[in-house]
Amino acid sequence: MEKKRDAAGMLWQTRTRSFDLAHHGLIMGVLNITSDSFSDGGQFIDVESAVAHARQLIEEGAAIIDIGGESTRPGAEPVPEAEELRRVLPVIERLAGDQRCVLSIDTMKPVVARAAVGAGAGIINDVTGLRDTAMREVVRDTGAGAIAMHMQGTPRDMQRAPHYDNVVAEISNFFRQTFSACLACGIDPMRLAFDPGIGFGKTVEHNLALLRNLDAMRVEGRPLVLGVSRKSFLGKITGSDEFADRAWPTVALTSYGRARGANIFRVHEARPNLEALRMTEAILGEEAAA
Repeated sequence: MEKKRDAAGMLWQTRTRSFDLAHHGLIMGVLNITSDSFSDGGQFIDVESAVAHARQLIEEGAAIIDIGGESTRPGAEPVPEAEELRRVLPVIERLAGDQRCVLSIDTMKPVVARAAVGAGAGIINDVTGLRDTAMREVVRDTGAGAIAMHMQGTPRDMQRAPHYDNVVAEISNFFRQTFSACLACGIDPMRLAFDPGIGFGKTVEHNLALLRNLDAMRVEGRPLVLGVSRKSFLGKITGSDEFADRAWPTVALTSYGRARGANIFRVHEARPNLEALRMTEAILGEEAAA
């Protein structure tokens, strides 16, 4: 009976598809249509290269493609709404008919989120954690799945001096407050997922504390999203400034994160992370459902 409740609690409903996360996690492939993202800025700024990269990620096992038109790297400047729309909408429209994946829009702007869902996106990934009432209304009105990520400050200033008295407790409390605000707005709780925001207003020590305590941050049985791919704290720990040297630490944390209860893994390289995910789930067996 307990297993049945766990399984039911791990259904995640998006606008275009429902995912059963009780036994298997998902890979969310990163597609940055930006000129200044920290690791791949400018590589996929035109429609053709962006679509081609998305299709490669899908071939390698990504179940979700997370499309962003505004960099959220530390120190990033805001992008005008019209420019963000110009970048993302043509790519979403080209990919919307692919039944192998669900499209996610990575944006802080309610207008962009609404337009992206109208063009075919099924998930809204909000790095500001659904704090904006207007963004919550977009989620409610469109029936999109939603990821509420925690960020202290803004991308421009978040890494200047991050401070918490207890980072795990504070983010857990933020998630509970967000969940309540979403329910009060009329959002179906089955559409919600939560991301602790590794690297978004956190020091290396904060990031490690969150990773050690992932299982303590789940809210009402909702999925946990983990995004560590290519982030600077990996280089600080391993002692390398090369982006290529962050790939295998990312794979290691996909495996570790799954064992700690994370369900969705936002990564730049799909195949090795999917292989680590499935291997870990095979070892965990029935425990992967917990």
